[in-house]
Amino acid sequence: MTAILESEDTHTSPHGKAVLDDLAPLHRELRRAIPDAYKGFRELHEAAFAAGALDAATKELIALAIAVVEGCDGCIASHAQAAARAGATRQQAAEAIGVTFLMHGGPATIHGPRAYDAFCEFAGE
Repeated sequence: MTAILESEDTHTSPHGKAVLDDLAPLHRELRRAIPDAYKGFRELHEAAFAAGALDAATKELIALAIAVVEGCDGCIASHAQAAARAGATRQQAAEAIGVTFLMHGGPATIHGPRAYDAFCEFAGE
């Protein structure tokens, strides 16, 4: 049992950090070209995830579910990381992803496991 828990804590996913690492230099280059667009997006992001009736973890799980439906690997990695950091549990992530199966069908059964894999990587940090 200890070996299983340790392997979960050291889990490395091709859908989590690796995706974010691949995208980082591309974002930096484009951000230099269009800084105002990135600033506007950052402001929108901060407003959408600001404290309100929904807590940050719930908002990030919603974003993770949308990322699954959209099939966006960068979005999956980013919101999996943010949901884990906000305190979402593996079960909460799994259930949010499960809703995507109903709402999006077969494609969600492909991107959903990727999202859960990414979440588990970040949850182990």
